[in-house]
Amino acid sequence: MKKKFEVIWIVLMVLSIFAFLLGYLKLVSSSLVSVLLVSTFLKGQLVIDYFMGLNEVKLKYRIIPTLWLSIVLFLVAAAYYVPVGK
Repeated sequence: MKKKFEVIWIVLMVLSIFAFLLGYLKLVSSSLVSVLLVSTFLKGQLVIDYFMGLNEVKLKYRIIPTLWLSIVLFLVAAAYYVPVGK
């Protein structure tokens, strides 16, 4: 059990470092923003499932934070991809 949490923690760190490096190196494009949004969803889902302990509860309790995460990421994507009119 402890080994599983260590692997998940390493995955979270690798994805976070990847996102940091993309921002630090100013490697921003539409496709990379999509990759970042997907990696952010994966990180959030890992936290929801394992560190919040919701992977062992009923689906109706797991769906609430997952929907919240999806809505927030959708709004971030809309803010990035939808052009602002002048």
